[in-house]
Amino acid sequence: MSPTTVLITGATDGLGRWLALRLATSGVGVVLHGRNPARLDETAREIRSEGGREPVGVVRADLADLRQVDRLADEVLDRFAGLDVLVNNAAVGFGEPGAGRELSPDGIELRFAVNYLAGYHLTRRLLPALVAAAPARIVNVASIGQAPIDFADPMLEHGYDGYRAYRQSKLAQIMFTIDLAEELRGSGVTVNALHPATLMATSMVREAELTPLSTLHDGGEATLRLIADPDVADVSGVYFDQTMAATPNPQALDPDARRRLRELSDALVARALARRA
Repeated sequence: MSPTTVLITGATDGLGRWLALRLATSGVGVVLHGRNPARLDETAREIRSEGGREPVGVVRADLADLRQVDRLADEVLDRFAGLDVLVNNAAVGFGEPGAGRELSPDGIELRFAVNYLAGYHLTRRLLPALVAAAPARIVNVASIGQAPIDFADPMLEHGYDGYRAYRQSKLAQIMFTIDLAEELRGSGVTVNALHPATLMATSMVREAELTPLSTLHDGGEATLRLIADPDVADVSGVYFDQTMAATPNPQALDPDARRRLRELSDALVARALARRA
């Protein structure tokens, strides 16, 4: 597969920026997503300075706010009819050491909201465009760090821990990946998740005062494989540890747990959009 238009969320920093630059310098049309207009401009300038293809477009949204995710989907559907790859990369890390629980503007635990629920809603909104552009791919940037969701307290109102919040949001991504792959079977759209590399040299790792163990190149190459490698063209519903298929946390393989997550996700999205309409 040679992707023509790739939307990357969180394209102004870390892995997302690396992917945007690498794809653009390979002649791929990238749609850059970010929150900060100055950083979006800076990323586009870097692409130009490296001789990359001019970005197909730039879109802004705070993914913590589901109304903005909704508007982002509307804009993408209106402007980029040929979208054939969606990379759900944007994420909030563990937080600073000792940081407390944070909520999104919709009252949802922040890491669950940004790392998982925004991508869940954006993907579902963009499915018509991806199916129309098939063969197409969805890549969810997850993590080897995974924690099961306690459905009695999914928003971690009790005993909050930033690491657990991050890890359950990443497991939720993998659970969604498995569910969506089953739903899209035969459509020409594949969806996979991966742990790109361990503790890459990113701002979220530095914020947590952790020592980087991998480079952006390490994680970027593994992610590019799922974006464009013809060897995985027919692979869907798989969690990869870098380039190797791996077994996720057992909760991801439980159909009942995935159903409960799907119901929770739909309820949270519907409530947020209705309340702030």
